[in-house]
Amino acid sequence: MALTIGIILLLTFIGFIVYAVRGGNLMIGFLVMAVIWSTLGMIGGQITWEQAMTQIFQGGPESWGATAVVVVFGSWFGQVLVRTGVASKIIRMTVELGGDKPLVTTVLLSVVTGLIFTSTFGAGAVVAIGVIVLPILLSLGVPKSLAVSSYIMSVGSGMYVNIVLFKQMQAIFTDFQYDSNYLKFGFTAMAVQLAIVIVMLSVRLRKTKVSRAWAATASSNDDQNVPAIALITPLLPVVLAIGFNWQPIPAFIVSALFALFVTGKIRSYKDAEKVISKTFYDGVVDVAGLLGFLFILPMFNKVSGAVSPFFESILGGVMPTSTLTVALLFMVIAPLGLFRGPLTVFGAGAATIGILTGVGDFPLAFLFPLMYIPTISMNISACPTQSWNLWSINYTKTDTKSFLLSGAPWAWVVCVINIAIAYAMFG
Repeated sequence: MALTIGIILLLTFIGFIVYAVRGGNLMIGFLVMAVIWSTLGMIGGQITWEQAMTQIFQGGPESWGATAVVVVFGSWFGQVLVRTGVASKIIRMTVELGGDKPLVTTVLLSVVTGLIFTSTFGAGAVVAIGVIVLPILLSLGVPKSLAVSSYIMSVGSGMYVNIVLFKQMQAIFTDFQYDSNYLKFGFTAMAVQLAIVIVMLSVRLRKTKVSRAWAATASSNDDQNVPAIALITPLLPVVLAIGFNWQPIPAFIVSALFALFVTGKIRSYKDAEKVISKTFYDGVVDVAGLLGFLFILPMFNKVSGAVSPFFESILGGVMPTSTLTVALLFMVIAPLGLFRGPLTVFGAGAATIGILTGVGDFPLAFLFPLMYIPTISMNISACPTQSWNLWSINYTKTDTKSFLLSGAPWAWVVCVINIAIAYAMFG
């Protein structure tokens, strides 16, 4: 019986991967999978009806309540950065610093974008900053596919230490902490991705004739009243979390209010009512779809752990148990993080985690970055199924094939290097 159910579970897992790769609605897909796997678990005696109701379908979404709140506040902070003109001012100063050297300008923009997204989160923030950065890159003469890839990979680099994204992963790896031990890896992985972006730009632009007619694009009147002190705002949540051990929500609140006050957006109680309500509303709307996904995904996470003994019955003798072997395997198959595949947590990867934890005794500190790397560097940084990536493709009128050929091979290099670093640190 266990072997039969294990085979059925594996077949449904493969079917779900195909569904995800073809662009199926993941929220609905995870719900259907949770129902199917719960049913199979009850047939096999691993799950009772009461456990399915209380621990999977009720307890799963409830367990992610704290994560959802952090996502909302992180998105609100992103809206504040855009509304106050802080993001625009930082980018404009970066362009001016690059002077008449287009390659220097593109590199500086990549680094600054990465730093901004160490704390900023949400598709709205990516779009709002993208409408500033992408026209500058295009006016410099950077090819459209390269402009999109460099911007998106720069955004993704910051996600390695972004506490909002980390909290989403932490809801799966509940005992893994956002502390100095992880941040040594996080900042190293971020630096690796930015370094690869710089190499990518250097190689591609060396053979491309670039323009210097960017001055008009770089100028803006929206950020003229932003004082210099406000420019530290994107780093404040990270500094408060790392240096002073603050929790993410207080860090976001203090940082957002700091930006609003120093930029003069709050001069009275009426101003505070208006701007805080509006930015918070926009922040919630910005991540509404993500929240729905986040409440369904833990149902599947819970049931995948419950049925893991069935996977053990068919994969126990096949799956590698050595951390070195798994690391090498992930280096080779890292592109499976594309198209919501089995190596991205925001796709079929949630089932992969369940299988790995069920058939092997891998250290949590190793398993976390092992799944995080392809999720960030492949899915978030190079996959057209990611919402803000798709927006960037459409905004610049870049075809999907050119986008993939431009960024995915470089993202694969990032994965290989960062997985090697993760193995050296945690394996």
